[in-house]
Amino acid sequence: MKQSRLREQHIKLGAVLGEVAGWEMPRHYGDPPAELAAVRNAVGLGDLSPRGRVRVTGEDRIKWLQSVISNDILPLTTGNGLYSSLLTHKGKMLSYFRVYALPDSLMLEDVGEIGDTTFQALRKFLLYGTKAKLENCAETWGLLLVSGPKAADLLNAAFAADVSGLNPLTFMSQEIGGQQTMLIRTEETGDTDFEILIPSEGLGAAWERLWEVGSPMGLRPIGTDARETLRIEAGLPRVGVDLTEEIVPPEANLEGIAFSLTKGCYPGQEVVARMDTYGSVRRRMVGLVLQDPVIPPKGAKLFSGEREVGWVSSATHSPALDCSVAFGFPLRDFTTPGTTLTIDIDGQRHKAEVRALPFYNKA
Repeated sequence: MKQSRLREQHIKLGAVLGEVAGWEMPRHYGDPPAELAAVRNAVGLGDLSPRGRVRVTGEDRIKWLQSVISNDILPLTTGNGLYSSLLTHKGKMLSYFRVYALPDSLMLEDVGEIGDTTFQALRKFLLYGTKAKLENCAETWGLLLVSGPKAADLLNAAFAADVSGLNPLTFMSQEIGGQQTMLIRTEETGDTDFEILIPSEGLGAAWERLWEVGSPMGLRPIGTDARETLRIEAGLPRVGVDLTEEIVPPEANLEGIAFSLTKGCYPGQEVVARMDTYGSVRRRMVGLVLQDPVIPPKGAKLFSGEREVGWVSSATHSPALDCSVAFGFPLRDFTTPGTTLTIDIDGQRHKAEVRALPFYNKA
């Protein structure tokens, strides 16, 4: 397994390690509820090393990427980003990522940990003679997540970076420890989220500086267990878990977010456009609130009476609601909030009520 450059720092903080997309990463630091509470009430710091990152350069970079991905990047200006997906010719989701525009390149960041999937998929579309180049940045660039109501204050105190004016999916460039860095306002937990995208050589120094300044603010490390709960409470789907080749973007409520109906042709465009024209979305992603204290596994079947109507993609215990919650993909006739379904878990049926997302709204 690959290892983060911060592995020793994680171990010193008491990390319990596990596998994430081929990387050995902290699942938690001994107290996942405290990590989650830090993000909701103070500030947390996470290591997103396993997350796919791809840099696109060359004079054809915009023209080429525009022809391949589902969203329209032509209006994108330096300092801004948007969501997009990469689809099969049948409209199914291969990847889901954010695209950020820099003066001389485009940076793609997966929304979820899927290893080199996006890089390898894009390479297949890069035809000989195209003046564009792909760089897999997963090991050459580090990525940190700073989340919580004190996140902006921490970045300002640690790096003299005023990020208070950034809106989601915008960023600023900042020199940190001699490294040119991107400070990005992002969407990961439902609270105030920032990412630090920094050349790997500067990752350790940035981590230590954040701890030096952040400890008096209540800074805690956050592992994958807490981050998973936070993003489910926030109603945020993740590629590889919720967004897979079983799903087309409209089924995940990504209209106006991750695909364009007006930009012209791209792989899968005809399927997505047909769904919009004829209103033929077969299923929808919804929230599910369970009555029983059980957490359904990925793929657990949804039923209405004895009819199988869908499946569960993600689930967790929600401290905000004090119950188990999940994302499900039922058929569209069973997506109205208040609808009662059952989930099959090890042969037992457990009642679940359809809820609108997100489960958690920041006050």
